[in-house]
Amino acid sequence: MNDLTLANLLEREHLGWQSLCRGQGGDFYGGLMTPDAVMVLVNGVVLDRSTIAASLNAAPPWTSYRITDERLVASTGAAALVYRATAHRSGQEPFEALMSSVYCLVDGRIRLALYQQTTVTH
Repeated sequence: MNDLTLANLLEREHLGWQSLCRGQGGDFYGGLMTPDAVMVLVNGVVLDRSTIAASLNAAPPWTSYRITDERLVASTGAAALVYRATAHRSGQEPFEALMSSVYCLVDGRIRLALYQQTTVTH
């Protein structure tokens, strides 16, 4: 059975965005990420798992988000989910970026190894 399907990975992305909307992103991603995982943010900052877990809960919550143009790039034991996200925070311009999340199976559990954002320029 392949757990690294588009449906399964998209479900995790939605759970992650929902946790960010509740202000609980650090808790969620701290449990989902591999020990050596990193996030590469749109501003070029690279955060390790411990920094992510400590900082995301303090970030202002998103009020809404939308995922579109999803696609899966899969290989044996790992898969990347690529999509466009548009998110909103109260009183701010919408955030729009292309996202790449690389997942792998660790002891039979889906874990996030790398998350990367690329800003959408017009």
